[in-house]
Amino acid sequence: MQTLQRYILGELLRVLLLTITSMTLLLVVVGVFQRATEMGLGAMRALQMLPFIVPSILPYTIPATLLLTICVVYGRLSADYEITAAKAAGINVMSLLTPAFLLGAVLSVFSLVLCDQVIPWAEASMQRIALQAREDILFDILAAQNSYEDRRNGWAISVAGVDHEKRLLLRPNIRYPTPKGQSVIAQAASATLRFDATGNRVLVGVNDGWIEAPGEMQLRLHEQEIPLVAQFGSGDGTKERHLNITELKAKVEAARLNIDEFKDAQAIETSFALALGGFEELAKPSLQKYASQAITENARINRSRTEIHGRFALSCGCFFFALIGCPFSILQARRQFLTTFFLCFMPTLLTYYLPVLLMQNLGRVGKVEPAWGMWLGNLVLLLAALLTLRKAIQH
Repeated sequence: MQTLQRYILGELLRVLLLTITSMTLLLVVVGVFQRATEMGLGAMRALQMLPFIVPSILPYTIPATLLLTICVVYGRLSADYEITAAKAAGINVMSLLTPAFLLGAVLSVFSLVLCDQVIPWAEASMQRIALQAREDILFDILAAQNSYEDRRNGWAISVAGVDHEKRLLLRPNIRYPTPKGQSVIAQAASATLRFDATGNRVLVGVNDGWIEAPGEMQLRLHEQEIPLVAQFGSGDGTKERHLNITELKAKVEAARLNIDEFKDAQAIETSFALALGGFEELAKPSLQKYASQAITENARINRSRTEIHGRFALSCGCFFFALIGCPFSILQARRQFLTTFFLCFMPTLLTYYLPVLLMQNLGRVGKVEPAWGMWLGNLVLLLAALLTLRKAIQH
């Protein structure tokens, strides 16, 4: 690499590290307390979540800070006539832009790794912190009041005591409703308690006890978990954006297999109904359920495929930001770098993020093929960059 290119790359890295650190620290504070408020966590739990918030924020801060960095560095080079001097010395302008393009490509790969590997891990870690906090709160309530009632979901727990060290409920008495609306009572010598975020449940593990329902005999329980419905979370761990690409592809394949099974089952039942002359069976909800289940699986496929293509497209956005930012900064040499940044960023915001968000929503509902729809914003930036780059080279 030539001396001038190394100098430009060094300036880009210096400004990028400074701006991305400042912006990330500012957004982390807001992000931590926002997530802590959503999850109902205290200050100490919020501090524990601090390291896991950073990866979730970086994919949003990297493109903006890269564009700001390019505006600062290349705007100053052009304003100080360094680019003009380089052109007079016979140096091609494209060679001066190579460090920015290289940095944009590296950051694109880095953003993809963040979205695909780091963010799912960080979200799972934050979910564990939130669940641990809720478990501690419930244990504290049972230790202080010896009972807890969830009136919304119709279950209650009363205990003789709580063993905090072993995380055990001592002589618990559990009352909860069955799907048929009956009230069931379970008792045990001891029980464990844990939260399940994906199912929105509190799982009570009974070690040795019995269960009794109205009009039925008592049943012995040995190491059995009793699920209690609890609306304490949204199941974020199962959202598409919290899964890696391998898991998303597996989810798509599983949904397609389910659709094939639903279609086969529907075809078999329809054939039997037609063969036996049971035409009234064709209008029953039991046969129509296969169609609704197939629609649900199709929706999962659309969301997963949109997420997969969106990760690649949005990650590559860093490179296209560099592609549009370099020539634009050179052409706006006489302006302040902040003015150049806003003149470049605001049109980019409108011509890139708005189409991307529109295509993302349409892709999730199956109105647009995500394989090309999610790349529409990058295509717009590429066309604008080629036009601007031509002017910058001529200039």
